[in-house]
Amino acid sequence: MQTDDVIDLARRLIAIDSVNPTLVPGGRGEREIARFVQQWAVDNGLASREIPSPDGRPNLVIGPAPAIEHDAGRRDGRTLMLYGHMDTVGAGSMEAPFEPRTVGDHLHGRGAYDQKAGLAAALVAVREAAREGIDSVIGVAVSDEEALSTGIREVLRHVTADAAVITEPTEMQVAIAHRGFAWIEIEVRGKAAHGSRPHLGVDAIFRTGPVITALERYTARLAARTHPLLGAGLLHASRIEGGGEMATLPDRCVLSVERRNLPGETAEGVLDEVEAVLDECRAADPDLRASARLTLSRDPFEIRPDDDLVALARAAVARATGVTPDLVGLSFWADSAYTAEAGIPTILLGPPGEGAHADVEWASISGTIACARSLVELARAFCG
Repeated sequence: MQTDDVIDLARRLIAIDSVNPTLVPGGRGEREIARFVQQWAVDNGLASREIPSPDGRPNLVIGPAPAIEHDAGRRDGRTLMLYGHMDTVGAGSMEAPFEPRTVGDHLHGRGAYDQKAGLAAALVAVREAAREGIDSVIGVAVSDEEALSTGIREVLRHVTADAAVITEPTEMQVAIAHRGFAWIEIEVRGKAAHGSRPHLGVDAIFRTGPVITALERYTARLAARTHPLLGAGLLHASRIEGGGEMATLPDRCVLSVERRNLPGETAEGVLDEVEAVLDECRAADPDLRASARLTLSRDPFEIRPDDDLVALARAAVARATGVTPDLVGLSFWADSAYTAEAGIPTILLGPPGEGAHADVEWASISGTIACARSLVELARAFCG
């Protein structure tokens, strides 16, 4: 099994600027890296199929030609989907972000950890499975994971599978849960007036203070509801805007909060809880004019720990590394929520490292090789 060249592939992926333009205006996007992956597939005896997002950004399905035809995955035998995303966040203050460099076991560069090492492991595992005659393993390389997840949503309109592995970084543990999130905008209305005549107006910013205090109390109450792998739900205030001229009472203040919700909690339920907090505030201040609306949400993810895929994945990692991995929950959200919503049993498994979205980012070289080998082991067990 030839998997050592997974690091060469990871280096070449890191060297391509694929900053998400939705996050960073003027970002290069995924077109160049998609062309590279398509050529890599051809050079390695695989076929590729492009599934553009509605905005034209590329998403790829990679694998043996029969496996990536229309309605890929709807065939005899069990199909395994190995997922990676091609986009990255902005380079920030990172030094030489697209010049991959090696320091000991660390491969540095923007996207090394999040998640081009995982993408490289997935692609090499598809190739190795195909060389062994396992023709029902497909790789998907998607756009826009770091922003709106338009890529995976479009791919899932055309492609299905009997199981999926999301190769986001999990430190080579098998991840079976993560939180979702809900972004909520709370608007507090006041009445503008001259600063020398405050009795004629209502200061919307002052009125927002008790709302923030009540939300802090609500955050403390979340500690009573916990998940065995994820702990409690989370809430933080992300942004506050209000006011204009220094001599004028502000007539409007907008507070934006993010609530990280657990499996079993819905975005609509979270919004209801925030509305209940506002009701508490109105009870204390009948003149309070405040409203809340949901601006964006993503569902949590969970797969049963006794699912067959979970057992096969743990055994595959153990065969590849000699160590049986733990079952863990992840702090971050991932596209696994969408594959699970599509009815595809899903786990997350990716290389160790550090620095997602940070100015120093690296993936473990030995861990990336171990990830590729583990994925091949899983392909043999699941599809062979």
